[in-house]
Amino acid sequence: MKTLSIRGMRAVLGQLEQLVQAEGELIVTRHGRAIARILPVEACRAISPRSDLRRQLPRLSSSVDLVREERDAR
Repeated sequence: MKTLSIRGMRAVLGQLEQLVQAEGELIVTRHGRAIARILPVEACRAISPRSDLRRQLPRLSSSVDLVREERDAR
């Protein structure tokens, strides 16, 4: 983890990507106080299929059927 002042960050702005890759995390400070943390973007993990979850959910009636039942009850 490397700490940079705002002025220091502006000076190395062109190499910011390489710095983040090398250090893993950058802390940006203003007057000695941390104001921001820059982290590398992690690769997105694959989303698991939702078909298993959908099979577990109870089957619901369609809105057409519900309205029809409501009207027939009157």
